[in-house]
Parts: sequence; structure tokens; C-alpha cells
Amino acid sequence: MQKIIILDFGSQTTQLIGRRVRELDTFCEILPYNKFPADDPDVIGVILSGSPLSVNQPDAFRLDFGALFGKYPMLGICYGAQLMADTFGGSVESSDTREYGRANLSTLDVADPLLKNIEPGAQVWMSHGDTITRLPAGFRTIASTPTVANAAYRGADDEKLWGVQFHPEVFHTLCGKQLLENFVVDICGSRRDWSAAHFVDTTVEELRSQIGADRVILGLSGGVDSSVAAVLLHRAIGDKLTCIFVDHGLLRKDEFADVMSLYEGLGLHVIGVDASQKFYSELAGVIDPERKRKIIGKGFIDVFEAEAAKITDARWLAQGTIYPDRIESMNITGKVIKSHHNVGGLPEKMNLRICEPLRWLFKDEVRRVGRSLGIPERLIGRHPFPGPGLAVRILGDITPEKVRILQEADALFINGLREWRTADGDTLYNQVWQAGVILLPVQSVGVMGDERTYEQAVALRAVTSTDAMTADWAHLPYEFLAKVSNDIINKVRGVNRVCYDISSKPPATIEWE
Repeated sequence: MQKIIILDFGSQTTQLIGRRVRELDTFCEILPYNKFPADDPDVIGVILSGSPLSVNQPDAFRLDFGALFGKYPMLGICYGAQLMADTFGGSVESSDTREYGRANLSTLDVADPLLKNIEPGAQVWMSHGDTITRLPAGFRTIASTPTVANAAYRGADDEKLWGVQFHPEVFHTLCGKQLLENFVVDICGSRRDWSAAHFVDTTVEELRSQIGADRVILGLSGGVDSSVAAVLLHRAIGDKLTCIFVDHGLLRKDEFADVMSLYEGLGLHVIGVDASQKFYSELAGVIDPERKRKIIGKGFIDVFEAEAAKITDARWLAQGTIYPDRIESMNITGKVIKSHHNVGGLPEKMNLRICEPLRWLFKDEVRRVGRSLGIPERLIGRHPFPGPGLAVRILGDITPEKVRILQEADALFINGLREWRTADGDTLYNQVWQAGVILLPVQSVGVMGDERTYEQAVALRAVTSTDAMTADWAHLPYEFLAKVSNDIINKVRGVNRVCYDISSKPPATIEWE
């Protein structure tokens, strides 16, 4: 299959480059800058990412262009553009005027294939402290902004080298999708044959070949990733798949029963385990968020291993690992962005081989594959939900009573989002990336029925986002917030005050713990 290779120099937006390429129905791989697959005949083009480093630093990441030059079309983005210019004899210097944020292409060569259908004045997004002050011999400028002379350039006509100082992958570069399409489709020659249906067909065949007649165990969470992985595996190997769904008592209200019913409708063989009392006991008195996560993580593994041990003929452990999990766990710059529980192996005592059918997919692609498999929208369109569940939405110690309060308040909020119709006929739930209720470790005075109350306060949290890297608080209608607040106070025993969190990420995070 044709592919674009994205060489990562440590940029925070490298994943976005990959997503944008995939949106062009073209397969791509993100690899560390020094891991180019020289013998891969399917590579049709190379993109060099940005970086937190300067090309003038002694420890700057360098690239052996000898393995690439003249063999593939290349597009350098920000640091990638500076690195190409510096390597081929140009000059990159610290800029007197750093450019961060929106800018406009004041001049551009509309005849250049990289800039096809892009108009003068197009908005782009800059984020750099260095600038290219002199291009290498034979290179020429194809776009400028009022303060950046070499906002875009290209090499000699026969070299197929391009560089852009701005970031076409981010939302604020309004012409970014067109520019990447020009490079990936027109210049590199992508056939645009990467699709959800194609992925399902090829992956089913690969799974059948990989697994054969062996039995596979998969841990279900009720989330999108593990659910799609389960249905994909079931299509490939049928009743050779056994799923285990552990209820740690910290799911949303009635979620365990609802999701089990959905799985039954999909024909999956699922073993449901109610381990809530175990988790409540081990979490008693624990306040520190990191300790909560570790207790829940270890407890989940203990319960899962105990159930898996009963399936004596299992040879594989399947996981819902997706591509961003693997990218964030790769040591590209010497700093791991974050570790993921389902990346990097499993306890040796389980003596199982790992199967990761979604390892090449981004989150939005997982949902497209799920729809292609016929999974109900109520499961596919679910908001992200933290692995530790409501434990990280209860600030302070965890008790069954606090879980009850939070489950009831959360159900009113989430169901309200599902039911409230907007002017275009959509629901608020579909317009929000993630939402939930947080139980605060404070009580407040209230008045109910002429009597004084001293009860819990909760905070509603709803954000909009495209990738969870950044998020803005959702501007929900006042009428909706008033209704939800009234419903929670009147219907949830123990709550007398409702707040709305209007913090964005950054500086806040989406979850409170």
C-alpha cells in the first residue's frame, strides 16, 4: 500500500500531520527522524515535522539526506524546512521578530504545484523563533508574509524539495488542507485508497492469518477502541474470541448492564465481572489522584488475570491500542510524552502473545471503522471516558455513597446533552468532545423547603476539541445549564449547588485529576 513517511523531530503537532494525511485517504507512518525505512517500496513521499529545537543547537536532530534526496518528494515543516535549508547550504538565524500565531501570505507563486488553489492573503499559523535568512543555491522563495521572507520555498525543479515555515497541519492555517493535498496527491501521486472499508477487509484477512485457530482474550472497557477491536476480531475469528468486561464500580450509572446488553446484540462472547467491592475496599481513604490510578490499574490487572487464567487454551491477548498511544509512548526526543497501559507488553506470567488490530488508526478512524462494521452509534459516538472512571471525578476519598451521588448527577447531565436539540437539529452531546460531572470536596449551605441544608457541590465540565491536545469550554445554552442544575438539585439527594467549569486546556486539563 502506498504510504507517506512522516519523520518526527519531536513536534507537539506531528500527530496532526498524520491525521491530515489520513484525511486525504492516504496511509502514513510516523517514525523517529532517524528511523527512515530505506527498503520500503511503498513509500511515495516524506514529510519532515517541526521540533522544539533549533538547527543551530549542538544537540539538534540531524538527518542523513543522502538516503532521501532525489528519491522521494520531500516537504519540510517549520524545523523540517529550516533543517533542509541549513543542510543544503542556506542560513538559519535567530529572528529579531519571533512570529507566533496567525499570519498572512502577502506574496506567493500561484504557479508552484505546492500552492495550487491557494490565494494571496491566505491565513497561516506560525510558531518559530528562528528564520531562514538565506536559501541554498538553486532554491527559490515561493511565499512570504510581511515579516517572514521565506515563508515557503522550493528546491530546483527536478529536486522535488519544498519547505514551509508555517504549520499546514493546524486548524488555524486555513489553506493547510489544500497545501497538504497538493503535496500528497498531486506531487507524490497518492491513489487515495486508504479507507475504513479497505482497512476492515485487509485487517480481517491479516488477523485470520496471524491467529489461525488460536483463542484470543480481550479486555473490554465499554469504550470505543476496545469495542471496535472486539467486533473486528469477532468478524475474523468468530467464537475463538473471549472478552472480559470488568466493572470496578466506577462506571457511569447503569453503564455495566447497558454495555453488556449492547455487546450481546453484537454477538460477542463477553464475561462480565462485578469487582466493585474489591475496588471500593482498596480505595477506601485514598485521596491522592496518582495513588487512585495505580490502585485501579493494578486491581484491574489482578481481576483480568484471574479470569483469563480460567481460559486455559488462550494464546493471544488482544488490546485496543491505537496509533496515538504508540506514538506518545515512543522515545523520539529522549522524552516520552506519556506512558500508556496497553503499550509495551504484558506480564510474562500470562504467557500470551499480543494482538493489536487498531495499532495503525487514529481515534476518528477508529470511529469510521466501527461504523463500517455496523456497530451502533450509541457505542461508536461515546465521549472519551477515563480508564479509572469516576474515581478521578471524585475529588478526595471514594465511598459508595459518593459514587451514587456522582452517577446520578452525571446521568442527568449526559442524558440532558443527548436530548437537547440545537437549531440545526443536532444534539448538544454530538457537539461536545467530552463531558462529565465532578464531585467537589466541599459542602455548602442551602435552603430547601424552608429548611437549611449543608450538602455537596458538583461542577459540570464540557469541552470542545478536535484531538484533546487543546480544548475550550463548551458554550452551552444558559437555558440548558439552568435546567440541568435544577434537575440535579431536585433529583439527586445530597447535592444543593451546581457550578460550571469555564477553564480551557491549557492551562487546565480536561479532567480534574
